[in-house]
Amino acid sequence: MNKVVKDASEALHDVFDGATLLLGGFGLCGIPENCIAELVRKGTKNLTCISNNAGVDDFGIGLMLKNKQVKKMIASYVGENEEFERQLLSGELEVELIPQGTLAERLRAGMAGIPAFFTPAGYGTEVAQGKEVREFHGKMYVMEHWIKGDFAIIKAWKGDAMGNLIYRATARNFNPMMAGAAKITIAEVEEIVPVGSLDPNHVHTPGIYVNRIFQGKNYEKRIEQRTTRSK
Repeated sequence: MNKVVKDASEALHDVFDGATLLLGGFGLCGIPENCIAELVRKGTKNLTCISNNAGVDDFGIGLMLKNKQVKKMIASYVGENEEFERQLLSGELEVELIPQGTLAERLRAGMAGIPAFFTPAGYGTEVAQGKEVREFHGKMYVMEHWIKGDFAIIKAWKGDAMGNLIYRATARNFNPMMAGAAKITIAEVEEIVPVGSLDPNHVHTPGIYVNRIFQGKNYEKRIEQRTTRSK
């Protein structure tokens, strides 16, 4: 089955106002740059965006926040975005902060079809307020529910026409779990290769999880915090 579409515009043609989006990436690494740019161009609004972070002011999801397209942000880290902070403090943006490991596991649960699970993360903090708590083997655990989305918008290094994907190094991050936790998964890749050319042992996301794939362009691949050492 050929799942290749022309570009981000065709891939995102049915993303609707009020949709719940799972957006891959960690910091600015492995984020779907082309798709985010297209969402900004389209102006799709009232979105619930689920991502590890909220980008920075002038890149990534930060562009969507600046454009007032995001109604609710579900994330684990938001410290590099002043516009996010402003919208949060002014009450313009609804926010749910989740421990990073819990966010990953809630997405994995959505992918695996597990509606709920227990984790010790967050017990005794605001994270646990209003949630069921149980004791297992003398330790307290908080019940968390799966996360699912209308669309997963992810970024990979290589892919083929059937949607099989390979990620590169840390750019893998949240992308694989999100690919299996949405009704429709859209993948942008740096290179589309012929079917059969990917070693099955190296495929991180099988094509069964991917609905559309396109080859992106003009990737900036910014570094959020550049740290160097003196020689």
